[in-house]
Amino acid sequence: MTLKKLITNCLTVIFVASIAFFIHLFINSSIANSVEFSQLFYSYWVNVLLACGVIVLLFMLRKRLKDQLGFIFMAASMLKFVFFFFLFYPEYNSDGDLSRLEFLTFFIPYVVCLIIESIILSKFLNSLDNYN
Repeated sequence: MTLKKLITNCLTVIFVASIAFFIHLFINSSIANSVEFSQLFYSYWVNVLLACGVIVLLFMLRKRLKDQLGFIFMAASMLKFVFFFFLFYPEYNSDGDLSRLEFLTFFIPYVVCLIIESIILSKFLNSLDNYN
């Protein structure tokens, strides 16, 4: 993966997550007792930032830790859930109840970014195997 491809991949994550955000926002606005715009935006922003961070991290480690990149990816995905418990869970659970809408506010962007990230990194890891 070249630097140009790295930037393209991060822009792909941003583009697809933006589309998902606007769909999510549209559906959210039609629901009574919906989550606030700022919560939704923050959730997408954090997940996109983390997804791009993982892509950049694996790009930087591609030569030194080639055989461990899959494990690093899995550890980074687990780290995203840690971020959820530190950044989102306290606010969502402040009333003593984590509602389905609050959970989906984190989980939908997480899944969207994880799917995009997995596709990108799968191609990246395969290209490393084909390169040697």
